[in-house]
Amino acid sequence: MLPTSSKGRTADNHVRPNQALPQYLRRIVKWQQMDIEYTFWQMLHLCTSPKVVYQHTKYHKQTKNQWARDDPAFVVICILLLAVSTLAYCAAYDHSVGHAVFVVISVLLLHFLIAGAVLATCCWFLTNTYLREEAPNSHVVEQRVELLYAFDVHCNSFFPMFAVLYVIHYFLSPLLVAHGFFPVLLSNLLCMMAASYYHYLNFLGYDVLPFLERTTFFLYPIGIVIILSPILILSGFNPSRYFMNMYFS
Repeated sequence: MLPTSSKGRTADNHVRPNQALPQYLRRIVKWQQMDIEYTFWQMLHLCTSPKVVYQHTKYHKQTKNQWARDDPAFVVICILLLAVSTLAYCAAYDHSVGHAVFVVISVLLLHFLIAGAVLATCCWFLTNTYLREEAPNSHVVEQRVELLYAFDVHCNSFFPMFAVLYVIHYFLSPLLVAHGFFPVLLSNLLCMMAASYYHYLNFLGYDVLPFLERTTFFLYPIGIVIILSPILILSGFNPSRYFMNMYFS
């Protein structure tokens, strides 16, 4: 009886994420079903106390029996905020409406959706293949990282990076694109801080899952960022000027 029961529960654990995705996509076009207030609460706390957000993720698992969000409000609001900030850059630095539309679409697709899908898929594959704990016996329900949850983790990690590299950067951009050592220093420090915090939140997102081990692996990129930043500063590379020239030159 025990193996039969465990097998049924394991199958249910695999089926639920597949059933949740169509419902998730349907709710994108139903604004009234989205919890906007809770989404903004999450965004604020991801910047100030992210562990609180992932504590609520545990509660979500207990009540909904899945780690991933069933509400697409976070993704929708991220896309809207990213579109508004990109339009602000275009209004300040672009002189062509057609090119501005191209920039907005490319940023939404490349910077957020495509990059997010690729990173989430890589983390999903990595965690399920190499970081899951071995089940102590055959009667324990097998747990796996949901692909939608991996994308949630990316979105959570992306938002504070967006606040630094799109919002704060916008107001500092006249200084950051100037010539001289101080703009180079400040631009690299902003990028270092944003990238490091992104990987820290990525670590928190997977560390909260009780069936994963060695999640400190997700902190290793922070060391690479810290090592590369002085090299880029001393070489005179200005990431702000580089990307502004790439889109608006």
